[in-house]
Amino acid sequence: MAAHALRILAGPTALHNLRTHGFDPDAFAVMAGASGSAKWFSIGGLDRALATHFVARRHSPLFVIGSSIGAWRACCHAMPDPLAALDRLEEAYLAQTYDARPAPAQVTETSRGILRHVLGDDGAGQALRHPTIRLNVVVARARHMAASETPWVQQLGLLVAALGNAVSRRTLGLTFERVLFHDPRGRAPFLDPDILPGETVPLTRDNLAPAVLASGAVPLVLEGVREIPGAMPGIYRDGGIIDYHFDSPLSGEDGLVLYPHFYPHLVPGWFDKVLPWRRAGRRALDRTVLLCPSASFVAGLPGGRIPDRKDFQAFEAEERLRRWRTAIAAARRLGDEFAELVDTGTLPGRVEPFPGI
Repeated sequence: MAAHALRILAGPTALHNLRTHGFDPDAFAVMAGASGSAKWFSIGGLDRALATHFVARRHSPLFVIGSSIGAWRACCHAMPDPLAALDRLEEAYLAQTYDARPAPAQVTETSRGILRHVLGDDGAGQALRHPTIRLNVVVARARHMAASETPWVQQLGLLVAALGNAVSRRTLGLTFERVLFHDPRGRAPFLDPDILPGETVPLTRDNLAPAVLASGAVPLVLEGVREIPGAMPGIYRDGGIIDYHFDSPLSGEDGLVLYPHFYPHLVPGWFDKVLPWRRAGRRALDRTVLLCPSASFVAGLPGGRIPDRKDFQAFEAEERLRRWRTAIAAARRLGDEFAELVDTGTLPGRVEPFPGI
């Protein structure tokens, strides 16, 4: 028998719910999306299956929250035709070409064009009219040196933030502040200040696109987004700086979180990638069901790893596209596997508990 492509992990409360009641789309209050740029190609097929076998089968509101590429994917799910939107995001991301070291202004303008391609003429309005999805976009407002567009000053600000973060994540607030742009229809459980403290700003047709662009504005790679309508003045950067994968109980005390992800673990913030001891724990994972590629699936991808933004520098364009397209095609297996498990009612039998939780 071929090894499974899809791995399913769950926290204690989520695991008990699935084994007791089965997989019910309406049992989930939240769907989360992580930062990760091109890593998304490894689960694109899963996103497509979620659109048809999860989101489309719901009757109650679903609060979708994302940072960086997670916010872009969330926008696709909020479109009237999510599969077409996911196709647009995929094709436009693949079409990116840059010099060896592109200027942030060039990458920013290209990203702005990708977002226009994904949203179309009325994407913001359509997202805010979706019958069940309630869109939420996480952004980081930069402070002090981190707000500068002068590279060496911004680098120094990032270094200060990274050193402080190594001691405690609490120090991040000195350099970056979380801003959550939210659908004003209903109140998401993570709007509780004890879960995701920070400024909250209602999404509108005017600020949705700049908020999503800012959520993916990787420091030193893209320019920050200035003066987003409805938010405090300032420079806004990648939401993953603070919430790379999230480390909070996003569903509150009710409902579950569905988390399609690249990895079987969650890294709280961008600077925590190099801190292997910094991982989300029981509090964040208790009500979470995480869907991710299995180790055997990843081993079968080009180079035995999932795509990455660094591939722009690591490979010539032709080789990079070959690797990415191979990963995209392989990821359809994840979606097919998820769809079959849902349709046959066998998904709960495949769930594993999070190790050590």
